[in-house]
Amino acid sequence: MPTEVKMPQMGESIAEGTLTRWFKKPGDTVERDEPLFEISTDKVDAEIPAPADGVLQEILIEEGMTVEVNTVVALLASSQDAAPPPEKKAKETEEPEAPAAPSSAPSDPAPTPASPEPIVAAAPPVEDASKVRSSPLVRRIARENGITDLSVIAGSGAGGRVTKRDIVAYIEGKSGPPAVPSPASGAVDALPTIGISREGVDVEQMSVMRKKIAEHMIHSRNTSAHVNSVFEVDMSRIVEIRESNKKDFEEQNGLKLTFMPFFIKACVDALRKFPYVNASLDGDQIILHRSVNIGIAVALENGLIVPVVRNAEEKNLLGLQKSVTDLANRSRSKGLLPDEVAGGTFTITNPGQFGGLFGIPIINQPQVAILGIGGIEKRPVVVNGDSIAIRDMVYMCLSYDHRLVDGALADQFMAQVKLNLEKWDDTTLS
Repeated sequence: MPTEVKMPQMGESIAEGTLTRWFKKPGDTVERDEPLFEISTDKVDAEIPAPADGVLQEILIEEGMTVEVNTVVALLASSQDAAPPPEKKAKETEEPEAPAAPSSAPSDPAPTPASPEPIVAAAPPVEDASKVRSSPLVRRIARENGITDLSVIAGSGAGGRVTKRDIVAYIEGKSGPPAVPSPASGAVDALPTIGISREGVDVEQMSVMRKKIAEHMIHSRNTSAHVNSVFEVDMSRIVEIRESNKKDFEEQNGLKLTFMPFFIKACVDALRKFPYVNASLDGDQIILHRSVNIGIAVALENGLIVPVVRNAEEKNLLGLQKSVTDLANRSRSKGLLPDEVAGGTFTITNPGQFGGLFGIPIINQPQVAILGIGGIEKRPVVVNGDSIAIRDMVYMCLSYDHRLVDGALADQFMAQVKLNLEKWDDTTLS
């Protein structure tokens, strides 16, 4: 019996996942724990390993499809029992061709019962599924757009399968904005509905991650009363401590010493002093968190993810640096677990790493505040009354939810973070 490969349960709150990529095609040999396919959920993107050794016998769920957890997505056969992937599957599930209705125009003669050929010819059949692999939805789109030969479309799915993305891109590239199918066709969402010219442009389908980011950002803007406070901080003391310790720190711990653990620790100490900034809102209830769980925004190639440093109040600088480095590395290699991107109580994002002066971030729901850190740059500042000196300065912007956090509280919190950084008195990195 073949081994069933299922959509995994990626956390208690995860009910479904989108299969975004197959690493193997039918007939390929697969080793146990070798990456087999990639999924995207509303929490994380992850590579899913093969559950056993064998040969990928059949792919049941194609790329781009969203299914519930525990759905069988493929079948693995042992090397001895492996057989070519069944080609009749698509035929068996293919929907019957519906004859086109005769035209109701008075000038068109009605076909006689003895000569049905004109009716059949009005809706030529799509290429045999045994020659071009596709889904019923793809074949329906093809029929509605007069495409009779799917072999003219380059399939990007597993085994050369023509996906919805492939046929939509082909239609758009050939004739501009495609016709929108009627609701009766059952494929209302199959094609774009906005009449935007497709000439001189490249069209890409939004990734699942991009869609989720969009949903979360719009939800946050529609939920929280966003207000912002910007502070300027003299980082000269921190820069000096880091410069004098980073070489020994890396030799002893195998980690580069970044500025992020300094910012986290300064925020943690301030959050413990002002707990309402470390809170969440649930309707009209205020949730005050006993632990400080800091979300760190990590930029990915096509989006971002916010893994969480849990119980940050219990960690020293070394512990914070270890957590940040580990989470960032596993974010980029798609090795995070759903629980590692949930439960944050306060978020830090760092647009300054790309040269930004400062950013005005959107709150990460259901939290009530997020800190944006700009780039550390040398600037002339007034010191000791009327003297001017060159200092390492940074802008920090706090976005906060005015439903809970008032301006006075936000500025008191920021003033404490500023004080923690400028008056850092511990050079042991503990």
